[in-house]
Amino acid sequence: MLCGCSKGPPRAQPLGEAFVGPATLKIRSDIPLQSSAVTTVKHGDRLAILQTRRRFLRVRTPSGAEGWTDERQLLAAGDMEALRALTAHAARLPSQGVAAAYAPLNIHTQPVLSSPSFLQLKENEKFDVLQSIVLTRSDVPRKSLIPPAPKKLKPLPRKEARKTPQVPPPPMPKPPALPPDWLELSKTDRDEVAADADQIPPRKLAPRVDGWSLIRAPSGQSGWVLTRLVSMAIPDDVAQYAEGRRIVSYFPLGDIQDGDLKKNIWLWTTTADSKQPWDFDSFRVFVWSLRRHRYETGYIERNLKGYSPVLLKEVELTSKSGASKYPGFSICLEKKDGQRVRREYALLGVAIRFSGDHPCEAPPPPPTLQNPSPLPVSELPPPQPKPGLAERLKQHWHALTGK
Repeated sequence: MLCGCSKGPPRAQPLGEAFVGPATLKIRSDIPLQSSAVTTVKHGDRLAILQTRRRFLRVRTPSGAEGWTDERQLLAAGDMEALRALTAHAARLPSQGVAAAYAPLNIHTQPVLSSPSFLQLKENEKFDVLQSIVLTRSDVPRKSLIPPAPKKLKPLPRKEARKTPQVPPPPMPKPPALPPDWLELSKTDRDEVAADADQIPPRKLAPRVDGWSLIRAPSGQSGWVLTRLVSMAIPDDVAQYAEGRRIVSYFPLGDIQDGDLKKNIWLWTTTADSKQPWDFDSFRVFVWSLRRHRYETGYIERNLKGYSPVLLKEVELTSKSGASKYPGFSICLEKKDGQRVRREYALLGVAIRFSGDHPCEAPPPPPTLQNPSPLPVSELPPPQPKPGLAERLKQHWHALTGK
């Protein structure tokens, strides 16, 4: 009786489940983008997969609405768990500066180009930079959102007994013998060139590397973006002194009052080569000059190997009158013997004073930082030997005569 009272066709059984990746996603009535939107779902909503057609999926929302969406907009259950762990890890990291995007910026679940993108920031939207790393370009194959169907075992074909012919076939004749100089007869001019080329070892291409930054979006979500697409939002009157170097991090240490103007004292770290294993190779403090009314260098150190994070803290400085605490910062540097130390500096007005060294421990790796398989690096073919003068004259003569 209950089955007789139901209205409409029976609901399709789900083939799998997925989760919404972007902040908002429109579920459409059909595959084309011109189709009307059935409903809108939010990031993290669970969807039931009902049907597949190429890279498009027909899904059912928690409210029961059904429609089509792109598979690239959805995340698997494992992606969601890794994303929650990454967000919890990033919540404990200090910000290394506020940055902005040159163009719409995709945030990935892992520092790999093929990893799914779950959020997109708008152009000039601000976010916090937490950590930067350099990794060899690699690939992480994405698992299908639909579990594979169990394979059906095919019955083995029956082997039919071969019938023995009544009259056996005649024996095969023996092949003719090779001439004694068959190797010399088989050689060509190309074989001689190839033999010379085999002696030259092939040149190997160096694996490509990418710089990735762990960021925290205004919504609180964290993920990975390409470092080359990130621009630190330090004021232009300070950024103009970058001299082509990339600003890794920056911090306001204090402020100076110049009439009606209030100017910050800035600390920044920069690097000339973003592909090195260390994060920055110099740091600099800018102070506002009350006489020239512009920013000038108050302290600078170059040609070093520095590692994030840079920390702002109260620094204890000992003098003849006793120990006192001042606002300052600490930076993790690598000494010539390879040992890392965290050096502390105190800010006394507009002057920077060294306070001391302390042990520096490497920060724990992010939970989603896996070891994906690196992409294969192709080898360049060995360079072909240049023809001699006689060979070039011969080729030129053939080109003139048409032979």
